[in-house]
Amino acid sequence: MASDSSPATTACSDRTLNRSATETTGRPSLAGGRWALIPVVVASGFAGLGYEIVWTRQLAYALGTEMMAVLGAVAGFFCGLALGALVLDRPIRMARSPWRAYALLEAVIGLWGVACIWLLPAAGRSLAPLIGTEPATPVLWAASFALPMLALLPATMAMGGTLTALERIVGVTWKNDRVSSGVYGANTAGAVAGALTSAFVLLPELGLSWTQAVLAAVNGCCAIAVFALERERDVIKKEMVAKAVPAALPLRLASTLFATGMLGIAFEMLVVRLAAQVMQDTIYTFAGLLAAYLFGTACGGLAWQRAGRSTSDVSLGWLLAGTALACIGTAALAPMIARIAEAAADRGISGEIAVAVALFLIPSALMGAVFGVLAQRVHDNRGTLGLAVGINAMGACIAPLVAAQVLVPSLGAWLAIIVVALAYLLLLPLRRAALLWAAAPALVAAVLLIRPTPSMIRVPNGGSLLSVREGPMVTASVVNDAFGARYLEVNGRFRMGGTSSMRSDYRQAMLPLLLHLSPKQALFLGLGTGATLVGGTKMPGVAVHGVELSQEVVDLLPWFINPDDARHARITVADARRYVAADTSFYDVVIADLFHPALDGSGALYTTEHFDAVRRRLAPGGIFCQWLPLYQLDAPSLRAIIRSFLAVYPGASAWLNHYSVLTPMLALIGPRDAEPLDLAALKTRLEDPAVAAVVRPLGFESSIDLLGQYLAGPRALASFGGDGPQSSDDYPFVTFDAERNIRALMAPPWSLLLATTRAIRSNAAELVRGPRADDLAARLPSYWAARNRFLEAGAALPGEPRGRALIDAAAPGLIETLRLSPEFDPAYRPLLSMARALLASDRPAARRLLEAITAAAPGRNEARLMLGEIGAP
Repeated sequence: MASDSSPATTACSDRTLNRSATETTGRPSLAGGRWALIPVVVASGFAGLGYEIVWTRQLAYALGTEMMAVLGAVAGFFCGLALGALVLDRPIRMARSPWRAYALLEAVIGLWGVACIWLLPAAGRSLAPLIGTEPATPVLWAASFALPMLALLPATMAMGGTLTALERIVGVTWKNDRVSSGVYGANTAGAVAGALTSAFVLLPELGLSWTQAVLAAVNGCCAIAVFALERERDVIKKEMVAKAVPAALPLRLASTLFATGMLGIAFEMLVVRLAAQVMQDTIYTFAGLLAAYLFGTACGGLAWQRAGRSTSDVSLGWLLAGTALACIGTAALAPMIARIAEAAADRGISGEIAVAVALFLIPSALMGAVFGVLAQRVHDNRGTLGLAVGINAMGACIAPLVAAQVLVPSLGAWLAIIVVALAYLLLLPLRRAALLWAAAPALVAAVLLIRPTPSMIRVPNGGSLLSVREGPMVTASVVNDAFGARYLEVNGRFRMGGTSSMRSDYRQAMLPLLLHLSPKQALFLGLGTGATLVGGTKMPGVAVHGVELSQEVVDLLPWFINPDDARHARITVADARRYVAADTSFYDVVIADLFHPALDGSGALYTTEHFDAVRRRLAPGGIFCQWLPLYQLDAPSLRAIIRSFLAVYPGASAWLNHYSVLTPMLALIGPRDAEPLDLAALKTRLEDPAVAAVVRPLGFESSIDLLGQYLAGPRALASFGGDGPQSSDDYPFVTFDAERNIRALMAPPWSLLLATTRAIRSNAAELVRGPRADDLAARLPSYWAARNRFLEAGAALPGEPRGRALIDAAAPGLIETLRLSPEFDPAYRPLLSMARALLASDRPAARRLLEAITAAAPGRNEARLMLGEIGAP
């Protein structure tokens, strides 16, 4: 093959080849075939990245979202690519027909892609019980690496070989042996389209299985198209003779390829880790970041192909130094990322993609150009692209482990980016000019390093940052607000509770524990501040076990709970979904915490498959409680979750936790066995001195205090859920609904609560039956009407009134609530407190308020006694 070709020479060769082809065979010239190859190269990358998006999600169901599981899956994928590129390189290079070789590879990918529709879920179901609930880190890593490595090996190896075949086909068809960078760039451009189209279009519209079927069809089209182009092979058969190659690749070239593969993926992971603290962290966020990284890489490869394709040490040196400087520039941009993300938030997904491009475009473009130079050097040395892809993918294979288990824990994500950037300078060619190339990035890095490490955690005005734990997956922090309340934040955006919500957190444990007749074993999925777990330990006779995904969250628990309070609780750091699938224990009560629906990974905890796995862990008479954050959900997601829950628990019911309109929560209670609520047993438990000492301070003094939280039974829930898709592993509706759930955060927090209470009519007949039910059945409708009026009144309060302004604004609505049900304590108690507050400043107003309370609830004595203490006006 020729080493360099000018455009004029190439055009002349093309005309000669075309004329020869027509004269010899009578067939059309190769010009059409040349341009027909471009969409094939692009489509091949499209399908490859589409599969990665789908397979990563399927693997997460089986392996969990712990960092070691995620790392293993990524490493296993890259390992398959590396093996394919290295093992298939020689057979493809020596093949008489690279068209047929490529068509065969695409056929294998497509067929195996279809097989994975059934294979990966089946393999995942088998793996979880094998590795157990608490596997050692090496075991989890090995399993997470082995499953994708082995299950996807035929497809990933074939993917690793496609670039070798495509480069050979393009090089001969275009009569140019220096097309490595162009083929790589065009293929990566297709990968950008594949990532975006799969995440934003195919998956939300079709689900995982049908998306894989569409991608397999793309593979089939590529195979057919290239096989059809083989009709010209006789014309150019002489060009296909493989050239002899040296026995070994130069060590420095091989090591540079390996290192750039490792550093490039490490940089990608670190920036994604940093961006998660300021962006929405949904499935679309990840797809946008990945696409931005690939887009830059494609631009770099294509630009280098068009710019002259020089592979000299001077060109390589400037590119490596430029890559280092660009990576350092991204680190320098970090303090401004939060402001940029906030400015782009109003534009939704397009705004997030714009932020991702700002972070990735320049560094990844230079990385793509560097790979283009190195790949061309390998081609000039070995006559193939496969070896370059294989060595580079081997470096990428270990990058996740290096980034997450070495760099982030020891340095933090921001400082690790600078270290990765400086590592590029170690790859500079051994020339005197290397000092000049390295000067600018080294100087900028030095300036950044002498300044304090920027924090991505936003501290409210008047507040303070108390503690931070930065781990491979999340940054957990404890923040003090201006009023002295502490709260837990994950990734700087998602609040997981705090000291101001302790009473509510305790009630989250008490509701399901009281609804069970005699709980002995309770499992808590998700800990947050640990208050719900501690609430469970306070219930007499209950053994408590908590499962939390992030070690960083567990490390911060002492900021919110007394370690002595949790000493009887067992805590496991594991993915909740995988833990339940692997567990063999049985529980009387399983309580799932509030999982932010938009957060990538949380949607897997709202699927029918997960709900069914929990049901298999319930002992006879057991119940499952799934708490839902109504202030973070939109109506379609809520209805989809309800439909999914009812599919597994046909006797399900819905309950409120408290009557706050600022953080409204809904509990779906799923009984394993369809048994009516035993009112006599509930009354006995509430009167037990040991139980009463725990639950009465939380507002559970009598049966009606608990039953008043009831919202709907199975018939009312089914009517509210309506028709529509369930959220399943194959179609995780909640995951795909992330954008609308993000927008729901911008609405008043009580919007969905009021829409739900207005749409559902609570039916006492679905809740209380049998002896002693008549009295409650008569009282509950009034209590529920008062509850709903109380919520409406709370939502109608203007702004955030305090003091006398709060009394004047809230008292009329509370009095009206009492008229509906005098025993509704959440209205009666605040009114008494308001009257006491008025006594110190305005006794006539206090008297008027107490008289109104007495008139609204004449059967209660507290207000009447206070009136007596005031005396005559």
